[in-house]
Amino acid sequence: MSFSTPDPTPSTPPQPGFGPPPAGPYPAPAPPPPSSGVLRSPQGLATALTALLSVGAAVDVFSSGVNMYTWKLMKDLVGDPLSVEDDSLDLADTLAGLTGIAQFTLRLATIVVFLVWFHRVRCNGQVFRPDGFTQSTGWAIGGWFVPLANLYFPYRTARETWEASTRSAPDGSYRSTSIAPVTAWWIVFVAGLLIDRVFASQYRNAETPEELRVVSAIGGVSDLTNIVAAVLALLFVRKLTAMQHAKATHGPVAPF
Repeated sequence: MSFSTPDPTPSTPPQPGFGPPPAGPYPAPAPPPPSSGVLRSPQGLATALTALLSVGAAVDVFSSGVNMYTWKLMKDLVGDPLSVEDDSLDLADTLAGLTGIAQFTLRLATIVVFLVWFHRVRCNGQVFRPDGFTQSTGWAIGGWFVPLANLYFPYRTARETWEASTRSAPDGSYRSTSIAPVTAWWIVFVAGLLIDRVFASQYRNAETPEELRVVSAIGGVSDLTNIVAAVLALLFVRKLTAMQHAKATHGPVAPF
């Protein structure tokens, strides 16, 4: 038994609504929906930040020593002006000037690299969790330059990025992740900014040895605060970068 090939010519004319579609141009298919974003690795920037923050902290350690040295000189100068040699005062001025230049240069470089890194991890967070943010990605940079708001906006962006970069539980729910590293870094960072402003204001107005002694003490506190802030920033940068790397390479769901 065999199957015969049907006659390609229909025995009856085609009825309306049936048969092959009419010849002619057809509408182009709808374009695919736009991508929600592309992940970009922040690891290279995190490595650069690690180096800059580490060197900056080392310079701050040296600067704190210079401030303590100046504080002692000013104390001796107040007690007995003849006990302090001019060479010691010149040395203190030279060391303070050199450390000030080094600190300014390193902080400027760190700010630039940090902002690029911060914007990148924020954009990655948008890919991971599009509904997890209250502001657009541009605020990852712009939020730092709005007076008063810059005391909170960057922290909110960092916290939301941290949460978006957390891998979800096997049931699809987002895990509860401690934001203590983010909060600790931000509190100490803001405290360092405020102390730096007090130091800069007092330094401009200091004239007497007693006033310079007070300024040196404030400078030492500022340096120590910035050292702690640098260490916490380093932990924050490396941890968030590792979280995003894990989520990008191993998927959004944690094994347990």
